[in-house]
Amino acid sequence: MASENFDVSRRNMIVSQIRPWQVVDERVLELLARLPREDYLPKQHRNLAFTDMNIPLGHGEVMMAPKLEARLAQELEINPTDKILEIGTGSGFMTALLAALGRHVVSVEIRPEFTTAAANNLAQHGVRNITLETGDGARGWDRQKPYDVILLTGSTPILPDTFQQSLAIGGRMIAIVGKAPSMEVKRIRRLGEHSFEEKSLFETVIPPLQNALEPARFVF
Repeated sequence: MASENFDVSRRNMIVSQIRPWQVVDERVLELLARLPREDYLPKQHRNLAFTDMNIPLGHGEVMMAPKLEARLAQELEINPTDKILEIGTGSGFMTALLAALGRHVVSVEIRPEFTTAAANNLAQHGVRNITLETGDGARGWDRQKPYDVILLTGSTPILPDTFQQSLAIGGRMIAIVGKAPSMEVKRIRRLGEHSFEEKSLFETVIPPLQNALEPARFVF
């Protein structure tokens, strides 16, 4: 697909997918209008860059549908001074979006080959306010805490308390909690040292993080 066709598809994506999904933050819309989403996909999937679907990246991981990425970015209420933790780097596109909205992004990916590919994608587009880590962040990542914003890009049946404890006062976290076919997008805001506010935003279904925390199983 030629670059001009990508531009048309990008505009159509915003009009037909993003705006109808209650995304009204002009910063997010402007970024989606100019960030080259197609460049963050494997070559064989570039023509799917603006389709309303989760796009497979391999190993059971996906690049979230554009409307979901946009809505999550909006609901995180990111400020230019925010330090952000992303669990699940994937292709690096969501990392780029977060980095454009905040001050610095720490992104953790369990698969080294994904970290390498994302690093190349981000470097090609001059995204520098990031730290990419390879490791298992499914149950928490507190090395550089506190964070103003935390985003889990894969689902988790149970949300570990360690993530909440890594939030700064006033910080926001979004996690997709539950198991298919019933998952809730939850936003948690830290109000004080020991107080949190939780809000259920909407329902969706995405693959789980590798090694995500599972409910305890009873053995009789």
